[in-house]
Amino acid sequence: MTDAAAVSARGIHKAFGDRQVLSGVDIELAPGTITAVLGPSGCGKTTLLRILAGFEDPDAGTVSIAGQTVAGEGPTVPVHRRRVGLMPQEGALFPHLSVGENVAFGLGRDGRTGWGRDGRTGLGRDGRTGLGRDGRKESAAQVAHWLEVVGLAGLADARPHEISGGQQQRVALARALAARPRVLLLDEPFAALDAGLRVRVREDIATILRDTATTALLVTHDQAEALSLADSVALLMGGVVTRHGTPADLYDRPGSLANARFLGSTVEIAATVHAGLARTSLGPLRTRDGVADGPAVVVLRPEQLRFGTGASGTAARVTARRFYGADTVVHVELADGTRLQLRSPVPTALEDGAAVTVEVAGDVLAYPSPPGGQRVPLGETGG
Repeated sequence: MTDAAAVSARGIHKAFGDRQVLSGVDIELAPGTITAVLGPSGCGKTTLLRILAGFEDPDAGTVSIAGQTVAGEGPTVPVHRRRVGLMPQEGALFPHLSVGENVAFGLGRDGRTGWGRDGRTGLGRDGRTGLGRDGRKESAAQVAHWLEVVGLAGLADARPHEISGGQQQRVALARALAARPRVLLLDEPFAALDAGLRVRVREDIATILRDTATTALLVTHDQAEALSLADSVALLMGGVVTRHGTPADLYDRPGSLANARFLGSTVEIAATVHAGLARTSLGPLRTRDGVADGPAVVVLRPEQLRFGTGASGTAARVTARRFYGADTVVHVELADGTRLQLRSPVPTALEDGAAVTVEVAGDVLAYPSPPGGQRVPLGETGG
């Protein structure tokens, strides 16, 4: 673990029976940053989160938090002594407690630190106050503080069923932050929210995490969520981290055809590469990174395709249009039968059958054709 790392997992392996879930995963979290572990269902991202939290032990490898080895070498540090916060799916609030009492659950028994002398958080014996008699005044102040941080001042007496889903997620965040964890783990916390609310809540929570300098790990299968919320993204595919970097770096230089397809919408066309130039049905295109000469797949992002002006570009014919509100997707077919999709930020007056030209903006990604034949789909894939 580097001196700057708040959390470090090295060489993590985990299997359940004959099924290998994680195979040598390495990941580090810098202090005060948000890291997203992005991958499809079944890739092992939730298993990795559970290992970091202490709910599962790795078969091999080590986990360190704030310089302390908590798994893999010597005795395993139990969950309640790791000072790790967890924000699960759907918030998991206690329905019989008020909003304020839910937040107080995250406080330690002194009402300040978030962790009692035994390393635990939680409510008092009455199941409501979370503290002994001497700490209740401090607890009330801390509850008010964290509710103000998450924008819910004045809702301490409300019950979970009386507030919206987005507000429930904020209460769950306040409860987790009240414990002052060394790292906060977020397990697909926005999955249960509808699309419009999901965007607003995740933006609000990202702002809160950055304002409080919280080190956080988010696991998600949502590409837009990971790319827009995180400072760095680890792409987990088949139990292996295939790429780890900034969101822009992963999107612009995904490192493989499989990564490119998963990270966002792609338009793929057949090509032959020679000396860094890809010859395609759209003309010669300069490749972004070095790729071996020979048959290849050129990967375009939809925003790289645009309608030509005047006589520039490759001739095409409009075959269909789809209006999606924020943009319009226009289907076109080139003279050789290659079909493409272009996204226009404004409604288009083009009619089906209209003659257009298509241009490519910037350098392109190219990868060697996959073994067993080149798969070049019609239109967009991924995303």
